[in-house]
Amino acid sequence: MAHPEMLFKDLALKPAEIEVRKIGVADLRKSLREGYEDFCAKPSFGVFLVLIYPLFAFLMTVFAVGENPVQLAFPIVAGLTLVGPVVSVGLFAMSRRRERGLDLNWRAAFDFIHSSSFAPIAALSVVMALLYGGWVFMAQFLYVGLFGVDPPVSLGSFVQELTTTRHGGALVFYGFGVGAVFAFAAFAISVFAFPLLLDKPTTLVTAISVSIRAMTANFLVMLVWGAVVVALLALGAALLLVGLAAVLPILGHATWHLYRKVVES
Repeated sequence: MAHPEMLFKDLALKPAEIEVRKIGVADLRKSLREGYEDFCAKPSFGVFLVLIYPLFAFLMTVFAVGENPVQLAFPIVAGLTLVGPVVSVGLFAMSRRRERGLDLNWRAAFDFIHSSSFAPIAALSVVMALLYGGWVFMAQFLYVGLFGVDPPVSLGSFVQELTTTRHGGALVFYGFGVGAVFAFAAFAISVFAFPLLLDKPTTLVTAISVSIRAMTANFLVMLVWGAVVVALLALGAALLLVGLAAVLPILGHATWHLYRKVVES
């Protein structure tokens, strides 16, 4: 009998075997609408509140009892968007089950853990975690290069330095620049890779390759999608945790439907 790993390698699709479609802005609107419909069909509002509140409490504890890392407050929180796709896999699975007319329950949504998809999904999750760690490291590196090793005295004094000094302006400029590079890299390699790994027998390298190819084939439209994601996350953050508990799952479901429109079934 063939070893399961060898069988998976035989069945795994190659990048050239996966076609990529061109999409338009109208497809973004349709994906958001379909994502909202999935959210209404299987509300995950409470699930995400349960996830977000402990995360918020953890971050508050870090900033309260840590070694005064206020200079990393924004990078740590903003960088969490880099690992957002990791927690969206369950949402992708739920949307996939709904379009197939299957039972919508969270236990079934995570059946992929027992499939050949789990290993590459876990590996891509590690890649995203490394990107997040790299982003936080670069943020601290920029701070030390401009302000030295001593942390800010307080959040208020740090904000004042950012807005009134040349070093502060440089930190904002370079920080946003470096952050944009990390965000774009994470977006390009993961936006379609995670749903593809869940949906089809393929390898991590193939999934990342197809995701980058799909991103470049629809570059302007995907930039619009990125801007929409940032705007909705900002809106959800403005409405505190309650807003994010609705925005995050809707975006997760919508990303699945966007994948369906871009990657040939």
